[in-house]
Amino acid sequence: MVAPDPATPGPAALEPPAGGAPPAADPPSRAFAIATAAMVVALVAAPHVGVYPVFLMKALCFALFACAFNLLVGYVGLLSFGHAMFFGTAGYVSAYAAKVWGLSPELAILAGTVASTLLGLVSGVLAIRRQGIYFAMITLAIAQMMFFFYLQAPFTGGEDGIQSVPRGRLLGVVDLANPLAMYYVVLAIFVAGFLAIRRIIHSPFGQVLKAIRENEPRAVSLGYDADRYKLVAFVLSAALSGVAGATKAIVFQLASLTDVQWQMSGEVVLMTLLGGMGTIFGPVVGAFTIISLEHYLADRGQWVTVITGAIFVVCVLAFRRGIVGEIAAAWAKRGR
Repeated sequence: MVAPDPATPGPAALEPPAGGAPPAADPPSRAFAIATAAMVVALVAAPHVGVYPVFLMKALCFALFACAFNLLVGYVGLLSFGHAMFFGTAGYVSAYAAKVWGLSPELAILAGTVASTLLGLVSGVLAIRRQGIYFAMITLAIAQMMFFFYLQAPFTGGEDGIQSVPRGRLLGVVDLANPLAMYYVVLAIFVAGFLAIRRIIHSPFGQVLKAIRENEPRAVSLGYDADRYKLVAFVLSAALSGVAGATKAIVFQLASLTDVQWQMSGEVVLMTLLGGMGTIFGPVVGAFTIISLEHYLADRGQWVTVITGAIFVVCVLAFRRGIVGEIAAAWAKRGR
């Protein structure tokens, strides 16, 4: 079982002394509720003030993907270089389920999520007993194996991918061919995933994950099975990444090799670090920043990569905690 013996001290006993602990990166409940409400209101209104819904849907899918990745790297301390395999696997399975099996969009997304969850379980069992660069390299190796599988497998369409995926009707009622209806479904999925991650982080399970991140030997000495906790976190991260990938495939009616390439794993790392690793809003800010750069600088061609890299270097040097992390740290200092 994952839970320790009842006599074992709780996660709070694993925390470092208050005097040496850094200020909390996440806002308190009231501030979180206000910030989340403001974010949701802004996203609900965005299509009505001239923001392109397809751009917003892409940004929301990647924001959820980055939040799922942040759950692993920011709160468990495990850096994966292969998270694109979960994102892309869910995309392929959901696209195939919708187009070939004729499943409704909600069932297609569910099928993709289940596939990425199972893949996360298998790859997690193989990788989770390693740490640091060894863990990262194992995840990268498994992801490259999956990439070549999707390149060669007959059902994926090879380099062409699975195209013309029908959006269908959500629950048989909502016609997702309407861009605005599709957008609000994507927004609902993002908000649900975002709140689920927040709940995981602030649950007793999440507190144990933070304790393992800070001092794994001490957590183990108190009776916590660190490997099992990390495996559960890895599978949860894979499942939420799958939700994002499956939703993106339905939105763009396409599943392609782009979503399973190692570059996609690197991009989600960039989003998380840019926004603020270990913060709840950081990945969202990072995802919207990167997607905005790619969208509005698309006419610059390959220079988009150079510009994005330059911005990343500046942020790493000037804002080592990420955009949201620096804002949170400055706010904490002001409140003292």
